[in-house]
Amino acid sequence: MPLPTALTHRTHTRTAPCLPLLPEGAQHGLGDGLALGRVHEACGPARHRFALWLAAQTTGPVIWITTDWNTESLNPCGFAPIVDPARLLLVHARRPEDVLWSMEEVLRSGTVPLAIADLPGLPGLTPVRRMHLAAENGAAGKGDAPLGLLLTPGMGGAQGVESRWHLATDHKGAPGRWTLTRLRARTAPERAWNVTRQPGQPLPRVSGSINAA
Repeated sequence: MPLPTALTHRTHTRTAPCLPLLPEGAQHGLGDGLALGRVHEACGPARHRFALWLAAQTTGPVIWITTDWNTESLNPCGFAPIVDPARLLLVHARRPEDVLWSMEEVLRSGTVPLAIADLPGLPGLTPVRRMHLAAENGAAGKGDAPLGLLLTPGMGGAQGVESRWHLATDHKGAPGRWTLTRLRARTAPERAWNVTRQPGQPLPRVSGSINAA
């Protein structure tokens, strides 16, 4: 007896909407960007710049959540060429768990395209799963789901994230150069790129791939 068609032919699934990380990044192997309705992670000494690059690819307000004792405060004059400081809504939480709770509520509300949580340490798997569900439900028929970004110290390592990225300044090259590394992704291998700032442009460009799997 022949097998049903559904068992012998693969169906084509629609690619999830993504937020581009950098202009023309897909041409250099970055893919379509970071999947919306999911939670991603950025680590490394330039992780805050990574978050600003993402924010520059959105429109409307962006909510940035951190602890009220965080000494690494954002300098509006420094990031104004990348993102209008008026677009950033800063939330200061008293406890690390309040950062996670606030992040979950923002994603569930679906009121902003991007929510950023600047964490002092790594979150547990359960809070990350809850944030995934909140982001998936954040659209509620209003359009694309929001994207959540966790900023973690060191080399990161949050469990359950959709992807993990590391960004660091390239001190060996000319000023305005970074090394961007995709440490983890569900559907893509580890890979690294050179990123270079272009004169007069708010966002840098990928100037080449360092390695490819």
